[in-house]
Amino acid sequence: MTISPLTVDADGGWECPIDLGRYDRSPVLSKAEQRAIRELGVRNLRRLRHHDPDAPQWAEIGRLLRPLQDVNASFDTPPSMHARRAMHDAAAVLLLRSADVGRTFWGWSEQDWLDFLGRNHRAYQEQVPTWAEGYVRPFLCGHAYHLGAYAGFRYLGHFDRLSLACRVFGCRLVEEEIARVRTVLTGWGYQYGKEEDTGVPSVMSQLFLLNRSPHASDLTTPFFDRVRREELLTDGGMRVLYAVQRAVAALGFCDPPATVCGADVVSQTGVPPVWAAWVERWNATTTMTHRSRLHVRAALLKTGRWIAAQQPQAADPAAWTRQTCAAWIAAVDRMEIGDYVVRTSSFEERLGQPLQAGSKAGLIRSVRVFFRDIQDWEWLRLGFDPLRALSVPRSINALLGPHPRVIADEVWAKLLWAGLNLESADIPRGKAGPTYPLELVRAITLTWLFAGQRSNEIARLRLGCIRWQHDGNPVAGDSESILARDAVCLLDVPAHKTGTAFTKPVDPLLGQAINAWEALRPQQPKRTDKRTGEQVDFLFTYRARPVSTGYINSSIIPMLCRKAGVPSADVRGNITSHRARSTIASQLYNAKEPMTLFELQAWLGHRSPESTQHYAKISPNTLTKAYEDAGYFARNVRTIEVLVDREAVTSGATAAGEPWQHYDLGHGYCTYTFFEQCPHRMACARCDFYTPKDSSKAQVLEAKDNLQRMRATIPLTDEEKAAVDDGHAALNRLLERLADIPTPAGPTPRQLLPITEIRRDAREDR
Repeated sequence: MTISPLTVDADGGWECPIDLGRYDRSPVLSKAEQRAIRELGVRNLRRLRHHDPDAPQWAEIGRLLRPLQDVNASFDTPPSMHARRAMHDAAAVLLLRSADVGRTFWGWSEQDWLDFLGRNHRAYQEQVPTWAEGYVRPFLCGHAYHLGAYAGFRYLGHFDRLSLACRVFGCRLVEEEIARVRTVLTGWGYQYGKEEDTGVPSVMSQLFLLNRSPHASDLTTPFFDRVRREELLTDGGMRVLYAVQRAVAALGFCDPPATVCGADVVSQTGVPPVWAAWVERWNATTTMTHRSRLHVRAALLKTGRWIAAQQPQAADPAAWTRQTCAAWIAAVDRMEIGDYVVRTSSFEERLGQPLQAGSKAGLIRSVRVFFRDIQDWEWLRLGFDPLRALSVPRSINALLGPHPRVIADEVWAKLLWAGLNLESADIPRGKAGPTYPLELVRAITLTWLFAGQRSNEIARLRLGCIRWQHDGNPVAGDSESILARDAVCLLDVPAHKTGTAFTKPVDPLLGQAINAWEALRPQQPKRTDKRTGEQVDFLFTYRARPVSTGYINSSIIPMLCRKAGVPSADVRGNITSHRARSTIASQLYNAKEPMTLFELQAWLGHRSPESTQHYAKISPNTLTKAYEDAGYFARNVRTIEVLVDREAVTSGATAAGEPWQHYDLGHGYCTYTFFEQCPHRMACARCDFYTPKDSSKAQVLEAKDNLQRMRATIPLTDEEKAAVDDGHAALNRLLERLADIPTPAGPTPRQLLPITEIRRDAREDR
């Protein structure tokens, strides 16, 4: 009997060539059958030379022999003596095994087949004759597949699954179906799609065997879910399964694999069921962005664990009062890292440390939003105002505010150098080689170093986001007619956290790196932008997957730190993707020709300058220069030369009232000891303490040899500063106010001189 392994049904699908309904599948092995197998012996059963094809025992085991021969005939195997010998030996060893266990292969369980085939080749060799140790086991797997519906190939250790699938379904059909999937993966940039790869053929072969069909069109979403749920593939196969399902989905035969974020599955362990139900109801109703919703949900579940431990009567939100709110805020204020959480593996080193002010405010704000929403949605009528009862305390608010964590200039300069000099040896690698092409890694790196964007915005940049202009006219990025330094590079930023899409100028180096990646980027399927809901071509997509928003933190920054020889953390904490935004903004704000706050606001894409203040920080050097230019000390203090008559001091003449300090007024000297307290010091009224320089007394003083010249600092009042800064009008106002104030000698300036003369003398002094 000849049975074709490529039987096709009316719809063009593959049909199993073995019709089990035609056979007597009784699991009981009669004594006559058992005796016939033993009497035939190994020579006859193996069909060796000089075997007896007419022995009467063959008829006795005919019901067992026919399915074995049909299965052997259905195999798509080259017609070689070696293959024919292996098939005869496979039938012989199955008959001998049936005789040994007293049951036909129709009655073997999956465990019986596994024990027979062995978990590896050595285990198989230990229980079969030496003549069945070699090429026989793969054919036995085919018999197990057809006759025992065996599917536990993941337990059989290392063997060629592709050869088994080709033997069962036909080599041409299997290779054609695998090629369809490989073509899709190769187009996306997967290494799985290359000819030397064995992962995809092995996984596809296992899927065909498990699904009992060699057609990719029969690989449905429920089937993939079952394979994943029951872990029906080997460990390596489970890793490749994701890519295979994506390719099958691209062919239109199933849904793409679901991606589950760790934050999506925050455990409800320890949360009262009533509270958890309210949280899930709120989570299903709120219109917050996905990430914000996850953060609030996690905070609410943490609140639920606190309720279970401290306030069990408040498990129902309707039972909350102002006292409950006060207790929650007090608990948050004293909370430590690790309190009321399920998993602590990611922050074991920080367990027991107090929460930072931002974390405390976030917990309080989450509960406030929750109660505000359920009140606004009229789910409950609360007995308190959430905006007041759950406001952040002043002690926590005082610790919040703009605090840009700027990376030190010398460290940032080294990171820039590392990014501009990336080589193939520097980029992150996996077991199979570089995770991403060098051009992609360089483009992401320079975007982080020059664009000043959030990691989420970098990951969501669109294909064609770089535009070049010269004198306001668009030009090609590779145009040779315009010098690179004259062309302006513009970056289109998509809608983001604080605003809509906008365009900003960036360094041409960034534009050149992105253009280089676009030239090599494989064609990728469009993806949904979760923020806008649009189907777009993401720039940084490879293997039909956008680069993760965490790729910069997990791979780019460690790579740059290694190449630059700098630590991955400083006194302000770990170097993260967001710190680059603060660093670039602060450098632009402190440049020699700095951006104004409003210009920087537009460049960063903020809605208000208040947001920009959280990123732009005035450097100490800029602040020092501004302080010096302001002349605070010089503005409020003036110096005046003082002549100290040392002879008058040493001779004791000062005790008799002789002056020893002579303040130089320019046109004369003032001998009043408390000169800095005299209200007329800016416009001397020429009282008795005044000595003109052209007088003989002044000339005698200047002729002395023992004079010591010193400078005294005199603080100025606001009116005196105005007289210095504002000139003639301010000085006249000062003179008019002092006209009736007594001098140190007693008389007022009005009594000593007419006011007009005072003004005239003041003009002459200037």
